[in-house]
Amino acid sequence: MALFKSLDNLEEKAEMNKDGWPEGEAENVKCLIIGSGPAGYTAAIYAARANLSPVMYQGMEPGGQLTTTTEVENFPGYPSGITGPEMMEDLKKQAERFGTDVRWGMATKADLSKRPFKVAIDDKKVLEAETLIIATGATAKYLGLESEEKYKGSGVSACATCDGFFYKDKVVGVVGGGDTAAEEATYLAGLAKKVYLIVRKDYMRASKAMQKRVDNTKNIEILYEHNTKELYGDGVVEGAKLIYRKGQPDEKEVDIKIDGFFLAIGHTPNSKVFADYLTTDKEGYIITDSGSTKTNIPGVFASGDVQDKIYRQAVTAAGSGCQAALDAERFLGEQE
Repeated sequence: MALFKSLDNLEEKAEMNKDGWPEGEAENVKCLIIGSGPAGYTAAIYAARANLSPVMYQGMEPGGQLTTTTEVENFPGYPSGITGPEMMEDLKKQAERFGTDVRWGMATKADLSKRPFKVAIDDKKVLEAETLIIATGATAKYLGLESEEKYKGSGVSACATCDGFFYKDKVVGVVGGGDTAAEEATYLAGLAKKVYLIVRKDYMRASKAMQKRVDNTKNIEILYEHNTKELYGDGVVEGAKLIYRKGQPDEKEVDIKIDGFFLAIGHTPNSKVFADYLTTDKEGYIITDSGSTKTNIPGVFASGDVQDKIYRQAVTAAGSGCQAALDAERFLGEQE
């Protein structure tokens, strides 16, 4: 979920002061929410009901990663399923119903050294917030193929547990060689007829335990030393063209027939703007106190995929958004 842009790419910048902040008077808010996926919207619903008058900035991809998902069947309350964009629109309406001020814009600069916290939006205006909820999500890594974009939501997915059900008794491919890829492949193997695990190198980086699970799963075929060249199909993914031993004398093109193509090469948490102040792990995921959404800075809370690299589900993100709003409410109560 891309919520930030390079400062160099933003148009119509405001005049900057000597410290690199947009000129003009800052807007004061009690609760500022950055991000608009299930975590952000749920935080907004709870914060608004607690009279925190939340202001939310949606980011470049309003609604987050679910807006690229065609069908959501595992979120409670939708027995017949719902499309990702429709579900996000429902959450937005619910947040607005209780008074959330939902706005377009991206965080481009932050100063969390003291309260109120300063956040620049689109390099044009500054907000000063008594509490800050970061729900900026994580962006799935893709191979960069044009065909990935073409079939996104039509056979291409970065979440096996979200979309695996749609490939029951079908053939799928999983790209990656680490623990995530091994886990996704074995999960899909319980649903699909066959799983191709496409590994770029001649070995897997996954732990020995995960490699053993893959080896013991009969309907997984590992394709070592294969790079994905392109996907093809009439409206939906029907196959993939791979390059075996790319750059070697025995290089050759391999064609596999698949119904789904899953990326399992990692995620990038959208935490860069806040990284100078918040404690993160080596991958950039914001570290929160166990059992809460509290960060190392009192008054700043993180929810959803930006702090969760294990589950990464809409329902868990929504749950942590609820926690963040409650944590923010209690924090403000303690200050008073």
